[in-house]
Amino acid sequence: MTVVGFHASHEQIPPSRLLRDVVRAEEVGFSAAMCSDHITPWSTTQGQSGFAWSWLGAALASTRLTFGVVHAPGQRYHPAISAQMVATLAEMFPQRFWAALGTGQLMNEHVTGTDWPHKEERDARLAETVDVVRRLLAGEEVTHRGRVVVDRARVWSRPPAEAAPALLAAAITPRTAAWAGTWADGLITVNSSDDVLREVLGAYRDAGGRGPACLQVHVAWAPTRDEALAVAHDQWRTNVFASHVLSELAVPEQFDDVGRQVQPPGVDGPVVVEHDLGRLAERLAEMAGLGFDRLYLHHVGQDQEAWLDAAGQHVLPQLDVTAPEPLVGTTGAGTTAEALAARAPQGASA
Repeated sequence: MTVVGFHASHEQIPPSRLLRDVVRAEEVGFSAAMCSDHITPWSTTQGQSGFAWSWLGAALASTRLTFGVVHAPGQRYHPAISAQMVATLAEMFPQRFWAALGTGQLMNEHVTGTDWPHKEERDARLAETVDVVRRLLAGEEVTHRGRVVVDRARVWSRPPAEAAPALLAAAITPRTAAWAGTWADGLITVNSSDDVLREVLGAYRDAGGRGPACLQVHVAWAPTRDEALAVAHDQWRTNVFASHVLSELAVPEQFDDVGRQVQPPGVDGPVVVEHDLGRLAERLAEMAGLGFDRLYLHHVGQDQEAWLDAAGQHVLPQLDVTAPEPLVGTTGAGTTAEALAARAPQGASA
């Protein structure tokens, strides 16, 4: 059995319509949902970027699904604010909300007007941030002076310890996944070749990584292959590059520039392009069989209605979909920021 969730793409769809889409996703049989926290889209063609945290409150109240968000604390968000946002949703919707923490991309973080650190420095900053957020979620008053500075912060409204929100790690490379295994309550990565996915997941588990292994899968479906490929190329050609490239571009126009080099066949792979729903279900089952507990499907088209109906009728019934088990996070500081920073990957790309 596998949890199969709906990925809500704020970068492509207005938040009002996206709320209707996630309600429909529950109706057709998706058992969970997630999104990413962006301030800008990946291209001008995508053209949207609602505030994930406002939307999450409405989505949790409008469905019975569990939700997660990929979030980059430390620059655009002070860690005390990150902890307060996580705690509020977790208190309102116990054991239905998790956050996956990562080091972010320049496209979202440059708005603060501060320098964009190298990846090694971002990893060390994330280590400090994880420690601060966990301590705040445990009810501590936190003062910290390092790459992030916190003065006598305390989060007053939060769930009880037995319902502490889980903090997952967002990782793409085996090296970062191994580091995440030392602190995270679960892992989320994105679809790649089977060999790469095995390496990433193996690195996380071998390092002691606990909790669910989640895989976000980019999908382009349409009644014909040419239509499906056209959807993928129109909407996702700016996202097919290596993470160390994507993390260093600042504005959608730059993504548009690099995306012009990508021909339609170049998106088939980074996106699972398929018109045959039976074959799509088989491919998704193969991915789950690599050891992933949860699949979150992101149809890269801007019109979700036809995809949701098709998935509900022809894909989900073949995947033995189950609801996620309650996910409770680690309480307290756990591993110190200094220890996490010391083990942070050097030279990793994501």
